[in-house]
Amino acid sequence: MTLVIIFILICITGVIIIPFINVKMKGIAVLTAIVTNTIISGYFAIQSLTGQAISYILPGSVITGAIPVRIDALSGWFILIVNFVFLTGGWYGLFYMGAYKYQRKKISLHAIAFLLLHTSLVSLLAIQNSIVFLVAWEVMMFSAFICVIFEHEKEVTLKAGINYLIQSHICVVLLVTGFLWVSFKTGSYDFQAITTFSAAQTHAGAIFLFLLFFVGFAIKTGFVPFHTWLPYAHPAAPAHISGIMSGVLIKSGIYGILRMILLIKADFTTIGYVILTISVISGLYGVMLAIVQHDLKKLLAYHSVENIGIIGLGIGIGCIGLGTGNHVLASLGFAGALLHTLNHALFKSLLFYTAGMVYQATHTLNVEHLGGLIKKMPQTALLFLIAAVAITGLPPFNGFISEFIIYTGLYQWLQSASLNSLIFILFLILGLVLIGGLAMLCFTKAFGIVFLGNARREFHHQVKEGPFLQLLPLYFITFFILFIGVCPQLFLNLLQGPVQLFTENRGVANTMFSVKAFGALTPIGLAAWGLILLTLIIFSIRKWVLLHRPVSAGPTWGCGYVAPTAKMQYTAGSFVRSYMKLNKPTLLLSKSEKAVIGLFPAHSHFESHAYDKLEKWLIDKPVRAIKSFLSRFLFLQNGSLQSYILYGIMFIIGVIFIPIVFDALLWFIEFLKRL
Repeated sequence: MTLVIIFILICITGVIIIPFINVKMKGIAVLTAIVTNTIISGYFAIQSLTGQAISYILPGSVITGAIPVRIDALSGWFILIVNFVFLTGGWYGLFYMGAYKYQRKKISLHAIAFLLLHTSLVSLLAIQNSIVFLVAWEVMMFSAFICVIFEHEKEVTLKAGINYLIQSHICVVLLVTGFLWVSFKTGSYDFQAITTFSAAQTHAGAIFLFLLFFVGFAIKTGFVPFHTWLPYAHPAAPAHISGIMSGVLIKSGIYGILRMILLIKADFTTIGYVILTISVISGLYGVMLAIVQHDLKKLLAYHSVENIGIIGLGIGIGCIGLGTGNHVLASLGFAGALLHTLNHALFKSLLFYTAGMVYQATHTLNVEHLGGLIKKMPQTALLFLIAAVAITGLPPFNGFISEFIIYTGLYQWLQSASLNSLIFILFLILGLVLIGGLAMLCFTKAFGIVFLGNARREFHHQVKEGPFLQLLPLYFITFFILFIGVCPQLFLNLLQGPVQLFTENRGVANTMFSVKAFGALTPIGLAAWGLILLTLIIFSIRKWVLLHRPVSAGPTWGCGYVAPTAKMQYTAGSFVRSYMKLNKPTLLLSKSEKAVIGLFPAHSHFESHAYDKLEKWLIDKPVRAIKSFLSRFLFLQNGSLQSYILYGIMFIIGVIFIPIVFDALLWFIEFLKRL
């Protein structure tokens, strides 16, 4: 209990003192507070993962009642992920925000919001009182909003932040509806009341309750079609905030979905099919739109949608396992989802941090304006490449391990599937294969256009590598990306506790780490070590052969042309031109061009931009319809003071007389009944 109080006091103290200290110390103060709270919350998390669940009852109020704080293995897993990403993001942010050190007020507000964001996220993972949970959820949303709109003087940034805030509150409406429904029927705000309430519901009622919470959390997570806020908020935010939003903020929705699976007693087979369908669509749609993006951070944002789809596939497989009583299938599904949650937090935060290094070095994220950066930023290029290989699911990195577990779950399901299920599984496998293949195409384009070849535009300033201390947390992330790939069994042992919550709580035997389920990971780890060893041997031989030979550096090969120019290289658009032709029905492309005229044209121009069709149908068209309807009432806002006074008088008259008329009508109805 004492440590919980200290955790809260550290946040309050940090919020109070940050505005009064100098700019250089603000970031250090925030990072110190986060480190301290990480130690406290990490202590509880490690305890929970070793089988010692934490449970406290905090004094509440007349409205909330007692506030239960429970940290089980599921909470502990997510707390460790949140803490790690905030530590690396906070360290990286110290240097990234150095470019804005003269904007004192903005830095103060950003620092306070950053601290509140960490505190609220950790609190969400421990609090199990619905009212206090919703308060912490609101704090998380507003803190993230403040962090996103750091450069609020830019119109595009402000629009992205408001878009995020509005859609987040649609999520809140759904969550409030679900929690109020439960509390109205049970008289309790404790999460355990959800279990009692769902058990008393009909088959359809329990599924409806789950879907209510699922859609609410899916908006925060970024499942299609609830993803439209995400490609705007991620690029608008500073790089360390983008990494944290993609790494852990959207995972709060994944935690909420998993928590509801633990609490709600429903038909998990039906729920599993729903989640699997939405997830495979999210994975495919996200990567398809990522490929055609020209903004590097927007490209990465759409890959968050893709990877949320992969996590959802694991959750769906786990639900099918629960519904059919297949404990091996349930273990594979939930283990794959939880491990990919960690893996995505690692390689996606690393990708956003390296994108931030590129932005601060070049002042642009338009990949059409970049090129050849590997010569000037070799460390950033290497880190980006490792993260890109990991996100595409290639060995020997962490993304391969979690995706392999999910693949294993699908093949395990094949063994006992009916004909209809068999067809569905084959589509899921095909979808996962397409996701992996398209991701490889996307990151081949991203790395090749940004870092290889020659510069496509001359910069009027020096482009150079960032300082080593800024790169240090990126190397730390890279270590874990590789470590999980070569030693997967160590991290799967940590997952035993969280997965048992989904299996043992429903009477399923503990066989999570049976040879049947995870035995293949041991030879995979050995093969990864062999691949690393072979690579080191080849590079050692190369170095030995070239040791006594002159090595010269020259310009990038001009393909036989004596006067090559940067315009002769692939652009981001031309690289994926064949893909865009094949997928033209699913893409919404706009072009801007100036035709080539004459034998010696002086100037030509061509640009293409992709737009989200779902955003056009689900956001743009309804918003235009609402605007069109409201525009019919613009005559009310006529600028006449007399009219506004009249509106006020009419309102007062309505407030006074409408209840009187209503009461008179009720009296008249009663009078008629007596007659």
